[in-house]
Parts: sequence; C-alpha cells; structure tokens
Amino acid sequence: MADITLDSVTKRFGETTAVDDVSLTVGDGEILGVVGPSGCGKTTTLRTIAGFETPTEGRVLFDDEDVTRVPPEWRNVGLVFQSYALFENMTVRENVQFGPKMRGVSKPERRRRASELLDLLDIAELADRDPTTLSGGQQQRVGLARALAIEPTILLLDEPMTGLDAQLKTRLRRELVDLLDDLDVTALYVTHDQAEAMVVCDRMAVMNGGRVEQVGAPEDVYERPANEFVADFVGTSNRLPATARNGRLHFGHATTPAPDGDEGDVTVVARPEAFRVGEGPFDATVRERAYLGEHVRAVADLPDGESVTLRVDPATAPAPGERVSLALDTERVHVLSDS
Repeated sequence: MADITLDSVTKRFGETTAVDDVSLTVGDGEILGVVGPSGCGKTTTLRTIAGFETPTEGRVLFDDEDVTRVPPEWRNVGLVFQSYALFENMTVRENVQFGPKMRGVSKPERRRRASELLDLLDIAELADRDPTTLSGGQQQRVGLARALAIEPTILLLDEPMTGLDAQLKTRLRRELVDLLDDLDVTALYVTHDQAEAMVVCDRMAVMNGGRVEQVGAPEDVYERPANEFVADFVGTSNRLPATARNGRLHFGHATTPAPDGDEGDVTVVARPEAFRVGEGPFDATVRERAYLGEHVRAVADLPDGESVTLRVDPATAPAPGERVSLALDTERVHVLSDS
C-alpha cells in the first residue's frame, strides 16, 4: 500500500484547464471517491495518478516519492476501466495472468494468483471462458481480478459499474466494499454516481470545473455541504433564502429556530427528510408526487414561490393540490452564509 498525494496539480490541454490546482491526499489503505459532473476533471485526475498524463504544474507523490515523471509501468498501479478492456483473444484465466506475465512472474506463480483471485471474486468456474460470452457483472469482476493480479500498491477504478443494471450494481457495491477491505489496498474510485461513492468510499472529493469543492466523509459532505454546488450535486437539496437574526431563521412567510452561528442573509440547505408533513410554520401546496416504493417524493410550493422536495411515507402522502403544513427540523439543516 501507499499514500497518494497530489500537490497543487494543474493539467492543461492547450487553452483548456482540465485540472486546476488540485491538492489531495489518499491515505494508506483508504478508498477515496472522486465525484462530479461530466468534464469536471475527475478522470484526468485519475490518469495523472496512473502516469498516463503528466501535470503541467505540481507533483504526484506515492508515500514520499515523487513519481510525477515516472512511467505508468513503473508505478505498480492496478487499473479498472469502465469498458473493462478485456482481451477477447484470451480466456478469462489468461486475461488475469497477463499483467504478471508481462512482469516476468513465473508461470506457476501467475497461475496461483489467477486461481486465488478468481476464487475470491466467485468466478472460478469462468476461468476457461471467452470474455465476450460473459455478462457485464462477470466482465467487471474479471477486470478487477486482472487489475489485482499484479499485486498493486494502488488501485484506480474509473466508472467501474457504468452500464450495469441497478440490482446488479447494488449487489456488486456490497461485494466490492468487502473485497477492498480484505485486500487493504489504497484506492481512488472515480464515478459520476454520488450514491455509489457514498456506499463504497471512506471519503469523497467533489470536483467541479477542474477544482475540488469539498473533501470529507460521505455523511459530512451530505449533511454539511461546503457550498451550493455540493448541496445540489450530492443528493437532493432544498435551498431556501432566509435571514438569521436573534436565534431565528426568518423566511418571510415563516420563522423557525436557527442553528447556532450565522447572522444576516443566509441560504438554508434542507434535505427532503428534514421536512415533516403536519403541524408546522410553513404553509405549502403539493404540486406533484411520485411513488418510489419505499417512499413518496413530493414537491410542494411555498407562498413566496419557492418549492421544496419532500420525502413522505406512502401511507400518509398528500395528493397534488392538497394544502399542507410543514415542520422543519432545524437540527438537520445546514446554513450557508451569503456574505
């Protein structure tokens, strides 16, 4: 294992800045998720760590060793790509053995590693299969086994579950968490799916426009977003303008107790679960509702024209057009100062 440090890394392609002064550390044995919209720089960041891109400015370090200009083949990094990139002219076993073979590992040893990994990933029965005959989930496991066969100190995963159906994703997430815990490998996990990162990763880095907006544990990023971009990107958020004064939040049409801290104009970030339908200071009219099985997602309009998204029990969910009172649990909101 190794620490990964990005020290003020910038990567430009001509006039385009793909990564802009990014500093990040991935601790020994940690799984760091990098999330953000398309084009935010997350894949370029991963490719820079892998050695496929050289920073325009800044340094990449593994532990305390500067590897900024070390070729990819000398970095001992395992890679799992979105496309899996399996060799179609090789069997599953041969795919897994390919990396060790290129590194001069003896045939008995590379066969041992392949068998061990295929067993670990519960695909030993696929060893002699053609990769083109496998399902997406099976190919994903083969790609992971091939990346691990070189016994990397660092594992980089770039959108590894894209294209898989929702049920398979859910199962593989759990299995991947257990596997990475067992392997105790340092990993960078790039995905556009914030829910996936929250399940798999120890911490998350949220990127936008080539810059890191926030780094923290999933619960910190969700419950205490650093700014409005993070609040909107990670999960569903309601952003309501208010004035904090004398321990109260004044919304114009309603007031509630204020969390300790800010005074003046603020933006209140409230997740859907922070609202409760029933007795409360907010009057609202339900505009739409969507039944999602475990809960109903409802959208309600407030008197000032703002709208809020609610998470409601299906048994008590109000109908469109219904007027409701909403209570806001101010212990579950996050206040952003507008100054």
